[in-house]
Amino acid sequence: MNWPAIRAIYRFEMARTWRTLLQSIVAPVISTSLYFVVFGAAIGSRLTVIEGVPYGAFIVPGLIMLSLLTQSIANASFGIYFPRFSGTIYEILSAPISPIEIVAGYVGAAASKSILLGLIILATASLFVQIRIEHPVWMVLFLVLTAVTFSLFGFVIGLWADGFEKLQLVPLLIVTPLTFLGGSFYSIDMLPPFWRGLSLVNPVVYLISGFRWSFYGHGDVSVGVSLVMALAFLAICLALVTWMFRTGYRLKT
Repeated sequence: MNWPAIRAIYRFEMARTWRTLLQSIVAPVISTSLYFVVFGAAIGSRLTVIEGVPYGAFIVPGLIMLSLLTQSIANASFGIYFPRFSGTIYEILSAPISPIEIVAGYVGAAASKSILLGLIILATASLFVQIRIEHPVWMVLFLVLTAVTFSLFGFVIGLWADGFEKLQLVPLLIVTPLTFLGGSFYSIDMLPPFWRGLSLVNPVVYLISGFRWSFYGHGDVSVGVSLVMALAFLAICLALVTWMFRTGYRLKT
């Protein structure tokens, strides 16, 4: 394993975060805080408690997941797309670096930024409501697993996109709606049977449910199912990245 190469890519991507601190960290934290204040004030006055948890605290895991998913995709997709756009990707491909090391550098940096952002949002939310974490190890596991998985997904999008507008196509039209409909601000047990069954088709439901379980000890589905679904999506993303490098999809042209 070429650790100096991985470290070089990782440091370069992380340095870009510190150069654009307002855009990378401050803006997502402010927007998530606004979600928290608006939803907590508008809906929290009507739904004071859900499953024994105050509504303001109940939505915290969903808000963290919302930011984690969108930022992981955005960081990884832009990180690999810009070298393709500028042509510097050919220097990376011609260097003595394996595809695994390239992916590790870019995805590792994107996941690190997302995890840092998630922890900052968690600390910010604790200023508004009282939060308890009953299973901290599971919380960290779901946090890291989700960040890595969706950073890989963003890496796939960055290789697939042939324009800057396509970088936003999947996150805006697919990921964000699925996150809002995945129980970020409510429990799917509150839905009628038909809509609850339809919600179980949404893969984001399992991520949010497992993450919320790590906080309060209960979720919409069992934690085992949530973990299996998260690992399954991770395997799919790894398979896609492997296929793209093996075939040279959007890399050699």
